Amino acid sequence: MAQSSPQEKRHTPMMRQFLRIKAEYPDILLFYRMGDFYELFYEDAQRAAQLLDITLTTRGESGGAPIPMAGVPVHAVEGYLARLVRRGESVAICEQIGDPNTSKGPVERQVVRIVTPGTLTDEALLDERQSNILAAVTRLEGRWGLASLELSSGRFSVTEPADEQGLTADLERLHPAELLLDESLEPPAGIVGRAGLARRPPWHFDPETAEGLLTDQFGTRDLTGFGCQEHPAGIAAAGALLQYVQETQRSALPHIRGLQVEHGDQAIVIDAASRRNLELERNLGGGTEHTLAWVLDSTVSAMGSRLLRRWLNRPLRDRATLSGRHQAVAALLDDRLVDEVRAPLKGIADMERILARVALGSARPRDLTGLRESLGRLPAIQGVLAPASAPRLQALAGQIGEHPQTLTLLRRAVVEQPPVVIRDGGVIADGYDEALDELRGLSENADNYLVDLEVRERERTGISTLKVGYNRVHGYYIEVTRAQAELVPDEYIRRQTLKSVERYILPELKAFEDKVLSAREKALAREKALYEALLQQLAEDLAPLQDTASALAELDTLAAFAERARTLDYCQPELQTGPGLRIEAGRHPVVEHSLDGPFVPNDLALDERRRMLIITGPNMGGKSTYMRQVALITLMAHIGSFVPARQARLGPVDRIFTRIGASDDLAGGRSTFMVEMTETANILHNATGQSLVLMDEIGRGTSTFDGLALAWAAAERLAREQRAYTLFATHYFEMTALPGQCSTACNVHLDAVEHGERIVFLHAVKDGPASQSYGLQVAALAGVPEPVLEAAREKLRALEEESSRQREEPDQLSLFDEPAGNSTPTPEPEPPSPSPVETALAELDPDGMTPREALESLYQMKQILTDDQVKTAQGGAVSTGNR
Repeated sequence: MAQSSPQEKRHTPMMRQFLRIKAEYPDILLFYRMGDFYELFYEDAQRAAQLLDITLTTRGESGGAPIPMAGVPVHAVEGYLARLVRRGESVAICEQIGDPNTSKGPVERQVVRIVTPGTLTDEALLDERQSNILAAVTRLEGRWGLASLELSSGRFSVTEPADEQGLTADLERLHPAELLLDESLEPPAGIVGRAGLARRPPWHFDPETAEGLLTDQFGTRDLTGFGCQEHPAGIAAAGALLQYVQETQRSALPHIRGLQVEHGDQAIVIDAASRRNLELERNLGGGTEHTLAWVLDSTVSAMGSRLLRRWLNRPLRDRATLSGRHQAVAALLDDRLVDEVRAPLKGIADMERILARVALGSARPRDLTGLRESLGRLPAIQGVLAPASAPRLQALAGQIGEHPQTLTLLRRAVVEQPPVVIRDGGVIADGYDEALDELRGLSENADNYLVDLEVRERERTGISTLKVGYNRVHGYYIEVTRAQAELVPDEYIRRQTLKSVERYILPELKAFEDKVLSAREKALAREKALYEALLQQLAEDLAPLQDTASALAELDTLAAFAERARTLDYCQPELQTGPGLRIEAGRHPVVEHSLDGPFVPNDLALDERRRMLIITGPNMGGKSTYMRQVALITLMAHIGSFVPARQARLGPVDRIFTRIGASDDLAGGRSTFMVEMTETANILHNATGQSLVLMDEIGRGTSTFDGLALAWAAAERLAREQRAYTLFATHYFEMTALPGQCSTACNVHLDAVEHGERIVFLHAVKDGPASQSYGLQVAALAGVPEPVLEAAREKLRALEEESSRQREEPDQLSLFDEPAGNSTPTPEPEPPSPSPVETALAELDPDGMTPREALESLYQMKQILTDDQVKTAQGGAVSTGNR
């Protein structure tokens, strides 16, 4: 043992022990066990007192100065830990592992685990409906590596994002509670300032070391079976993550059984900004109400709720998987099994997290009763699923199983209503262990034995005053008055002489005393050993039990989708291999769910010839709602849910982009317009012909001409070159001319009507551009004072008159005319010649036409317009002024 330094000798032995342990954990709080309290000292005490609002006091002196101290009771530690980890703090738990009765000097202590925001497993510290993720990021040979682990379930995955934007999108999807970062890296913009960020040495991310750690954990020769050999950066991140968990948990991790590789092309890519704009789990204010998860989550188990959120955040592209989910939901509805399935699922405990605690050896008695109750419900679930027609439901039934041996074991081993912790005993059931039963019998039946001994000895000795008693100092004894002391048999051994009585002990009573006085301690020790052995026995069957938990979570999620479809009138979407998106009577799931009145449904039709909708209409008319509902319906279909529509037929979609809303990034030094342009640039660089793009009010953050020019150019690129499925909402009426120059774009508008000085929103999407913007009417609805509105009307009239005069001037150019190249005089414009449609109309005789002839004439004029648009798109000299 190393000698103490002169500095250490200034402290008491206990404080020297504390300082030695604290030196190993300089950056985190140390909970140092002293009896029934965890104590904190020095800076830890000062910080904890501030964070937890507990009393800061002092403990004598050490080294000539008072020691700041604060403490929390052991029995309430979970609540304090929860408050600390929510603030991003980590805590080292230091327990007494030595025997106070045999220790010379301070009782031996040791850190048994480290609680960090990303490694929580205790029920009291976790949100039951949210995954608690630990993630690690590194960069290797120009490739990003990202690993994530949910320690409370054992779910472990890696991915290699294509670029920094992809990394930011994945982190937004995972929303890790704690993020490990290679300290040799310059943090990407999407990571700077993130809560729970912890820097780790670069050698923790060594790929060879990482592969060794992972193969040891999984018991394999290499990682080929997990499909991650071609992802060295992901392996490096996974190894660093596993090493961190091993350091903090100080125990084996048998529930981490494998590694899943997530490929970017398996799921619909949603960047970080789009994810926020769509409000999947969190609304723009940071809350959870009025989000898609808020509407869809009617799951009856915590496991199902977490799975639903994972699906929401990673919509799949695999048609076979999605078809299996849709068929399962349809079968639950058609076979009327929704309520029958959900009834037994309501009693299912959080098996995923219980099994993780079993694996870590930290499961509490009520975890085991929850597991027992869950296993007891499996036969009922199997009975309900037996007639189910969908292949996925039958596969889940097989994966769930029944586990009768484990259920029998738990019924034999654990009492019906155990205490919260094993510390005080009373957990192991009678009849499970003979030795424990004997020890308990000694302790519980001591009084009966003593009464029987007293009666027997009175009869045997004839001493009528004989009594059997107990004293904490001297233990058990036989007491006889001095008057009858001469009747005491020779085998009685004098133990104590008092004023009027003599006390004796018998060899039989001494043996009983030895048994009884140690019986409780021995019973408690025996019970703890049996409990630990029970956890080990359960851990041997961990893999099939984890499979059961996973299947139950999926069954719960599918049943929730069925319940939502039945309650909210959702339809089964059709996923097609051909291109296009067609939705009939689509509705916004969140807005509809929040309204007291009916929601106005709208259609959508996008295909090869119709790729972009230019959407105009008044503010508050429903443009943003319409666009978002298309994205949410598409997303819902790709997680396996039914959708809010009369019918939905959807072709392949690889990405969902949104450029909606106005916000700045003050911390990053970016204005609202800069944020808008950054998001627009991301879309223009990455959108493909299978991407769904929502763009709202592009260019509104700068001058009119700059903004309109940017909006036009962006829309034209999306329509002509990238050919993405695009919903383009704008207040620039000039944008409605784009369909005249691009055949794949068309105009639609949200309808509204005026009633006096007021406006009535109809929220119906109709073909063609809007007739006006209704800005003053919306301002009136918002409560703008009438004098301001009247001044605005006067200014509007003046602007319109000025605009009209400028249009009448012969040399006035439109925004998109070519500027004059030199001083050559502009020739007088010729009067526009009649268009073919106008000519055809002039030749019609409506009064002399039959209905069939009139209909044929309309088709002919429509064909003329179509031919005209094709010529325009091909560069034909068709003047827009002729229309």
